[in-house]
Amino acid sequence: MPIQIRPPALRASGLKAPSLKALGPGSVSSLLKTALDVAYILLWLVTGVLLLVLIASLFIPLDNLTITVRDERQLPLTRSLVVFGVGCVAAYFGGFVLILRNLRMIFRTLTVGDPFHPENVRRLRQVGVILAVVTGGVFVAQMAMARVAPGVLSPQGIGELLTPVFSVLVVFVLAEVFREGARLRRESELTI
Repeated sequence: MPIQIRPPALRASGLKAPSLKALGPGSVSSLLKTALDVAYILLWLVTGVLLLVLIASLFIPLDNLTITVRDERQLPLTRSLVVFGVGCVAAYFGGFVLILRNLRMIFRTLTVGDPFHPENVRRLRQVGVILAVVTGGVFVAQMAMARVAPGVLSPQGIGELLTPVFSVLVVFVLAEVFREGARLRRESELTI
């Protein structure tokens, strides 16, 4: 039986609202899967362009180039700074490509009406790990950039890590919810 979403305010007032299926073909999850597919392709394109820029930055001469920072200071633009910066941005987008790949596979199971597929637990854990690595990488990269090129980026404070860390914990909790759902489904399949 498909799960249906109805707004509580309309239900309480007696008005009829169109019911939206959450799972299965033609549902909200299939619409979200299509959006994830488009975002996945776009992120691959952006990551590919960034990798080409990274390779080009190894060969393009950077003599006498400077960047202007916030307080109108001129800093020399070195090859190592460009490679580090473009490499970090490419790794950032690459991490989100991996996250979207796993989310697409999860939404594929939702579209066919099988939310508690055993592989979804592994996929959600991978999303949590990748999100944690991306968050840690951003923190380390901003700290390094703040030391190497003061004024270009300010280092993140611990308070700015609260939302990403909370997000990582939510993903791991969801993975455990899916693991429990998969276990209950296996048990019900074994029951005669």
